[in-house]
Amino acid sequence: MQIQQARAGLITPEMQHVAADERISAEVLRERIAAGHCIISRNIKHTNAIPLGIGKGLRTKINANIGTSKDCTDPDEELKKLKVSIAAGADTVMDLSTGGDISAIRREIIKNSSVPIGTVPLYQAAIETTRKKKPIVEMDVEHLFSVIEQQAEEGVDFITVHCGLTREAATRIRNQGRMMDVVSRGGSFTVAWMAHNKKENPLYEHYDRLLRIAASYDMTLSLGDGLRPGCLADATDRGQIQELITLGELAKRALEAGVQVMIEGPGHVPIDQIKTNIQIQKQLCNGSPFYVLGPLVTDCAPGYDHITSAIGGAMAAMYGADFLCYVTPAEHLRLPTVEDVREGVIASRIAAHAADIAKGVPGAIDRDKRMAGCRKKLDWEGQIAASLDPERARSMRDSRKPEDSEVCTMCGEFCAIKVLNQEQSWNFYE
Repeated sequence: MQIQQARAGLITPEMQHVAADERISAEVLRERIAAGHCIISRNIKHTNAIPLGIGKGLRTKINANIGTSKDCTDPDEELKKLKVSIAAGADTVMDLSTGGDISAIRREIIKNSSVPIGTVPLYQAAIETTRKKKPIVEMDVEHLFSVIEQQAEEGVDFITVHCGLTREAATRIRNQGRMMDVVSRGGSFTVAWMAHNKKENPLYEHYDRLLRIAASYDMTLSLGDGLRPGCLADATDRGQIQELITLGELAKRALEAGVQVMIEGPGHVPIDQIKTNIQIQKQLCNGSPFYVLGPLVTDCAPGYDHITSAIGGAMAAMYGADFLCYVTPAEHLRLPTVEDVREGVIASRIAAHAADIAKGVPGAIDRDKRMAGCRKKLDWEGQIAASLDPERARSMRDSRKPEDSEVCTMCGEFCAIKVLNQEQSWNFYE
């Protein structure tokens, strides 16, 4: 297991692979894993997955969400989304399926994925409860843990578990008053279950059991933010921070048990609160890797939320977030299509790349320097190769070809670069 070996002073083959990929010392990476500041996400059962590092000093990673719903249950489409996500540059993929044969779909995704796969086991447990003609609030705790163990055995690399959503935290948002209450699907299931059964969140109450399962498979726990804000008006409120305080405590217990852990964060956050959210998380959670959804910086752009998310994601990553969950243009409107998934991945990659330059991640700016050199030489093939989305760049270039192939149809013969390239000398005084 990575964290136990890191603490024993051992550098694993996975650490060596990640260190080489990230252009950092393997010993530095080992120290960061031992401290809980970095993780390597790969379940020991997911042997075809490439080890992935997430955390301090590493390239900002991005996740793509795929999965069926009750109304859209085509497994082949989800496999297409997986393929497109990886081809477009997603570092991980989460299967959030709630329709069809959930287990079979997940197994196919794991089998066909070279990147780590994440899930939310609570979804499967809840859906299977309703298929027995029972309400979600009658979900059996033993069934929930059997689902977690099943998914771990199948090779799921990381799971979102809403362990910090306690009755105390839920009471705080009710007392404060929120415009949108709980918008996390897993969070709403948990709050409803606690209210109906008058019991504590089982993932909190039986956390040690969860740790034992995760440790057995080196499966990363992604401690979910069930009380994340679903609109700007609810950002950074008492319930959100109460949950985060608990997540910090649970992260410490995970590390002590030899379990790799990361923390999930909001959500919908005004631009002026993003830095504060990152600083609070890093302080309360002892520098654990931070995985954020967006954040979305306005509520008013349905159809364009891949853009609102990219704006917030770039800022969050610049201030220290380590892992961005993409948002597609379909967010808040429908289950995303294959093309929506591709658009979301590219938008998130742009955000992550921009932040990595600001953070000084080794090699981050090299691509931009290559692009600048190719633009200076009017090397169009080089520009396409250096772009984050070569397919889109080539399509646009080819859609309106200029008479002079050296330039583009925007400036043509008046291209600023061509004008000065033709002027061999810049001697203004002879």
